[in-house]
Amino acid sequence: MKKSHLYTRTGDDGTTSLVGGQRVPKTHARLEAYGTVDELNSHLGLLLSCVQDSGEENNLLVIQNQLFVICSELATADEDLRARRSSVTEEDVAWMERAIDAAEDGLPGWRGFILPGGTTAAAQAHVCRTVCRRAERRIHALAAEAEVNPLLLAYVNRLSDYLFALAQKLNHQAGKEEQYWRKSEKKT
Repeated sequence: MKKSHLYTRTGDDGTTSLVGGQRVPKTHARLEAYGTVDELNSHLGLLLSCVQDSGEENNLLVIQNQLFVICSELATADEDLRARRSSVTEEDVAWMERAIDAAEDGLPGWRGFILPGGTTAAAQAHVCRTVCRRAERRIHALAAEAEVNPLLLAYVNRLSDYLFALAQKLNHQAGKEEQYWRKSEKKT
């Protein structure tokens, strides 16, 4: 009988291995950080399946690959991380800023708070944006107790901005009007 490579039974005690072999509880800040980035990557996969001919397919694939590497860095203990080069560079952050600028090109300026929605693709971009913000918070929590590359934090911060701009771009391309938040009158 062929042995499965999907299960090892080593995590049954509530611990898991970091890159390098160190075992930590599954509730450790590192796992919260890279687990949320992994969740974001899965949501990006769904977004990628929704966008067709948007011109963003390649950007999303680049981002997914970068997030996989970021997960690896976040899953590496400090002592092992010092021996490696960081996964995020100033050029990566600059690339993300250019992607934001390109997504915003031709969009109307700020007119108020946008309610998430519109097309399925734009709504999924908003889901990705909110998961990205949570990933950023989890990475900051990890940074309070361990070494985290500040450029990694900058990249994730810019990524949420890109996803917001992308949601607007997708709605704009589809001719879908954004819905803006309006302060509700109290109902009697």
